[in-house]
Amino acid sequence: MGIRTGQQYLDKLNSMRPHVVIDGEVVSENIAEHPAFRNVARSYAKLFDMQHDPKYQDALTYISPSTGDRVSASFLVPRSQEDLAHRRAAISTWAEYSHGFLGRTGDYMNSALTALASAEKWFAKADPQFGENIRNYYEFCRENDLLPTHTLIPPQVNRSVSGSEQLGGQLAARVVEEREDGIVVHGARMLASITPIADELLVFPSTVLRGTPEDAPYSYAFALPNDAPGLRYLCRSSLYTGKSLHDEPLAGRFEEMDSVVVFDNVFVPKERIFMLGHPELCNAFYSETGAAALMTHQVVTRTIAKSEFFLGLASELAASIGIDGFQHIQEDLSELIQTVEIGKALMRASEADASPSEDGVMLPKWSTLNAARNWYPKVAQRFPQIIRKFSASGLMALPGEADVHSEALPDIELYLQAKTLTGPERVRLFKLAYDASISSFSGRQALYEYFFFGDPVRMAGAMVNSYDAGPVRARVREFLERED
Repeated sequence: MGIRTGQQYLDKLNSMRPHVVIDGEVVSENIAEHPAFRNVARSYAKLFDMQHDPKYQDALTYISPSTGDRVSASFLVPRSQEDLAHRRAAISTWAEYSHGFLGRTGDYMNSALTALASAEKWFAKADPQFGENIRNYYEFCRENDLLPTHTLIPPQVNRSVSGSEQLGGQLAARVVEEREDGIVVHGARMLASITPIADELLVFPSTVLRGTPEDAPYSYAFALPNDAPGLRYLCRSSLYTGKSLHDEPLAGRFEEMDSVVVFDNVFVPKERIFMLGHPELCNAFYSETGAAALMTHQVVTRTIAKSEFFLGLASELAASIGIDGFQHIQEDLSELIQTVEIGKALMRASEADASPSEDGVMLPKWSTLNAARNWYPKVAQRFPQIIRKFSASGLMALPGEADVHSEALPDIELYLQAKTLTGPERVRLFKLAYDASISSFSGRQALYEYFFFGDPVRMAGAMVNSYDAGPVRARVREFLERED
């Protein structure tokens, strides 16, 4: 089959029968038509259509080695720096469409699957069948152009104890039965974004297992169709209120739903199981397979597009009201420029210093990507702050699109004009600034980026513990021993 069109994606989405709960309503059909999901589903459909556009096709696709069909470049196994550049071009093309606000586009989890499918030797440490399963599943997703998402961690109930110690182990999703044909899973997991509009749900290790026998039921990796029997998605309320794209330009396009996943004795067929037991291997699931490197490569590419968007927005705001010559404004613009350029430099450095894994996969330099993923969550918090500072009172009492088309238009044209914009043009620009800085949508985006890879404090500790500081320490000791 190869790459799908946007309409094929929407048709399949509407044909699925997931159990989605939102605002007291159970939605189990025609998901792509529901007000909470309709617009973002169409944004995702646009991404699928871009793969067929001659303008983007060479960047976004490559030829499947097994069928000869065009498939998503996010499934390309990088064997060279040129392949990494191809992957980056594809990721960047999609990221620039959404300006980095779509954080769960298919290329994110596709990157994980690409690395995992190439690490069959690692999976064989547990069971050679697991390596074969992940390879077959990767090809299944690649050849059918599926949109996968994943669920990350146990419910946030009591972080001071392990999952097995909470209510007798009844909360976190766990294996409650092992059968010849598969396993049965019961419990819950959090942080599942875009679940209502995805094709597949990946359930991968949380990587914080202690390796005790009690952790065995929580040690697994598997995949399910998004509407597998027994799966329930408990969604938060939508951050898109249903207004026009003029009034909610970001939320109206890019509001990715988040949910808690409930596994009510869900059966997982054995061919969809990629790891079972082996807590120590589960803890190394991302790092030792190369998945962390390819996933972070995707994330850094996306966040560069987001940084560029905020630089562009801040520059437009400053010019529109004549504050672009003020030194304190230029200082903030300089900060945004630095963020863009540092992000691009880290990306290029990671590719320039790439090296092949044991499986022959060309992986970008991990220490460089790790620096990027520790740095960006902090600097990204400055984006909405700068937009609020530049916009100030301009974000307050903004009329809506309906007002622009009403008897209020003369007042808007006179009193809301800007140095470089008409009144209606200024309203539209500042509506975008509002949605990027003080709306509920922007608040979720800030939280999302800050905790994207986990607790920044723990990430910093992990970075220090994994970084090889031996050579620089040796140079200091050598200097101390100099006598000249």
